[in-house]
Amino acid sequence: MTLPLPFFEDLVEEKSRTNGNANKIDAQDRAFHNWYRFVLSFPPHLVRDYLDEFATKKNGVVLDPFCGTGTTLVESKLRGISSVGIEANSFAHFASKIKTNWEIDPDLLLNQSKEVAEIAISKLQKQGINDKVPFTGNIDSLCLRQLPEDENKLILTGSISPLPLHKIIVLLETLRAFESTRVYEHQLLALSNALVFKISNLHFGPEVGVGKPKSDIPVISIWLSDIKKMVDDLRLVADKVHANSVVELADARNLDEVLQQKSVDVVITSPPYPNEKDYTRITRLESVILGFINNKSDLRELKKGLLRSNTRNVYKGDDDDKWVEDNAEIQQIANTIETKRMELGKTSGFEKQYARVTKLYFGGMARHLASLRPALRPNAHLAYVVGDQASYLRVMIRTGKILGDIAKELGYDVVRTDLFRTRLATATREQLREEVVILRWKG
Repeated sequence: MTLPLPFFEDLVEEKSRTNGNANKIDAQDRAFHNWYRFVLSFPPHLVRDYLDEFATKKNGVVLDPFCGTGTTLVESKLRGISSVGIEANSFAHFASKIKTNWEIDPDLLLNQSKEVAEIAISKLQKQGINDKVPFTGNIDSLCLRQLPEDENKLILTGSISPLPLHKIIVLLETLRAFESTRVYEHQLLALSNALVFKISNLHFGPEVGVGKPKSDIPVISIWLSDIKKMVDDLRLVADKVHANSVVELADARNLDEVLQQKSVDVVITSPPYPNEKDYTRITRLESVILGFINNKSDLRELKKGLLRSNTRNVYKGDDDDKWVEDNAEIQQIANTIETKRMELGKTSGFEKQYARVTKLYFGGMARHLASLRPALRPNAHLAYVVGDQASYLRVMIRTGKILGDIAKELGYDVVRTDLFRTRLATATREQLREEVVILRWKG
């Protein structure tokens, strides 16, 4: 199915975007995308640009091997094009799966959510808490629910205030009584979105941090508001035939284990960048509260399935670096980082891993591109959104160029590199390029 304007702007207008708004999501793009969205996700208009350029047909298949929260998948579905997403972060996988599941009765979702809300409000009232009115009494007098100790250790201190957390736990407990229903997972995703962006104390700028505490907030009505937005979006596509979307919980470095041979026509994706951003922190609060991560062991297993893009998910047995041991440029960058580390006397455990993680990152990308080849149909087109980095002791890493060189060695054609936008590096005060590396697989 293809939705009419205002879902799609004229392509000429999209091409004229300025650097300042290149990564912003447009108001008319909020349907489905804003059910839950990474703060740093690339925008829907970028996906549309390349779907158009690659002349993606309705009977084609679009792959996003680092699908995150599903921007490529949702945009493909809006165009009536089948898609496959690969994601190793269990919560992000869940978000993408739900955002592309439109086979839901919107009236059932709304009515059942109202029923859940009434039950949760009644429970809170019996505890002396009115969710519609700010609590002005002595919070210490309330018997507030808390996270188990193992779970509490996983989240940023101060991520959520005690009373809103208690309300979230009560609402979640109420929801779980309806777990067998078809709309349960959509309700959970709405709760996740409300939790992170409206109820918690988190802020993103772009790193996740803790802002001003919200001692009390109307949790139930905020959740219901997000439910109603879902309902409105689902009504737009009710009774339509939808393109198929499949989301696999898998490691993008092992695509040959999950993808059918010669099944993919187009790839549009944005892998993690090589920097010190721990991407699991972005989804940590909702992952813990909704039960996707329960302890440090769960977190460790999650990180092991991710591309090695930061020193917080590097492990002793990692050997992706063997894929690039003959790449002179990568070895030179790693040597420069290590030399500079020693000159500066940087001796922390993480700093000692800077050179190694650089090699592991590009080795992991080489492994990914190699495992992708069997799934590509002849003349498949690929677009990789990547960014230059200078996180490791201000040594410049030209990610797009290096990725193109690796792809070429693996048999891909490097068509060109598009400038998406520039951004100011806080460490060097230089403008870093975010680029789209365009590849082709002849087959």
